[in-house]
Amino acid sequence: MSALGDHHLRIKGRGETFASAPDPGQHAESVRSWLAALGGAEHLSLLVGSGLGLGLASRVKAKGLSMDPVTFSGPDAAAIDAHANTSAKNAGGGSSNIEDQLRSALQLLAGRNVVNPDGSETTALRDQIEEILTDFATQGLLAEASIRQKLDAETPEGRRAVQLLVAFLLAFASRPPSRERLNIFTTNYDRLIEYGADLGGLRVLDRFVGSVEPFFRSSRLELDVHYNPPGLRGEPRYLEGVVRLSKLHGSLDWRFGGGRLRRIPLAFGQPDPQLKDAALERLMIYPNAAKDVQTLLFPYADLFRDFSAALCRPNGVLVTYGYGFGDEHVNRVLRDMLTLRSTHLLVMAHGDPEGRIEGFLERIAEEQQSLLFGSHFGDLGSLVDHYLPHPGSETLLASEAGRRRALASDGDGAAGEGGVS
Repeated sequence: MSALGDHHLRIKGRGETFASAPDPGQHAESVRSWLAALGGAEHLSLLVGSGLGLGLASRVKAKGLSMDPVTFSGPDAAAIDAHANTSAKNAGGGSSNIEDQLRSALQLLAGRNVVNPDGSETTALRDQIEEILTDFATQGLLAEASIRQKLDAETPEGRRAVQLLVAFLLAFASRPPSRERLNIFTTNYDRLIEYGADLGGLRVLDRFVGSVEPFFRSSRLELDVHYNPPGLRGEPRYLEGVVRLSKLHGSLDWRFGGGRLRRIPLAFGQPDPQLKDAALERLMIYPNAAKDVQTLLFPYADLFRDFSAALCRPNGVLVTYGYGFGDEHVNRVLRDMLTLRSTHLLVMAHGDPEGRIEGFLERIAEEQQSLLFGSHFGDLGSLVDHYLPHPGSETLLASEAGRRRALASDGDGAAGEGGVS
């Protein structure tokens, strides 16, 4: 990527390229203060791509979920690959991956279902998609198990990886309770973010309601939790550590059946013995093998409505990490967001082999973008250790000072009314 070089830093409207990894001591303070200012925006969202899982897996020498293309067989294999490559280029350049192939194969299957639904070619294609989709989901669960094994191991590498995952999430989730909750969006199918939220004590709101079998709700209820500080009157305070999560492409533990979408009880890294049970119709990962338009639009239409509603607002900031800008339906919302001049985009990326990040940033105003690019700035350990703001010692001190002032004021008022001071 010649325009950005091996390492590139762009904050406060100014960019600098480095031929080798820069000294963190020269930039850490300015970057951390700038990121803290962005994190204090009225609306803050975090978009996470596959780079988070792959980076963490690489750090602990675990197996991550690969998005590399697979091999289709039969007379339509070449046509599927050609259509997948064309659609990938139309979406912003670069080679196709398994998602592009499945999307092309599903379009072909939809046409076959119209012309000859019971034909041998239709059945063979459906069986092949079923096999590839099931194997892909199985590989995702195996990748989770590989990461889980490393994180649970009492080794320095495992403990370090847990610390990095939790610190990364808390750096954005630790917002003052008076601010709107952090919105986390991800295109990943795995549950690494949910697992990290559990480890960090974050409470996740994700549209699913229920305890035994949580069901997805189209009505986005603004439910939250709060508490009343002891000794104070007035409005309650919202509880800290609450985030909203939307998995834009579905999840490995989502299943569709009976006209409803539910999240099955599946621990992080646990295999699903029922995965092959009609996975083509029940497994909800995008592009899913929906039979009809209603299933195809649900729940992805609701999730993307949340995505656009959260981003396309004044005074909003979006942070991306590990997202390669290869999904045009996601990029379209980002471009709409940036038509509002008070919004800002912060991109943190380890690399850009397809040139999609550079191509996207070239089309937006420089004052609306910040960039931490390269193997140094995009490394999770380097980010947490040097550049991401630390969760809120200043906020805690300010909250305690405010509580003491409120208590003192409340006590003075009571004494003036004949109470005991």
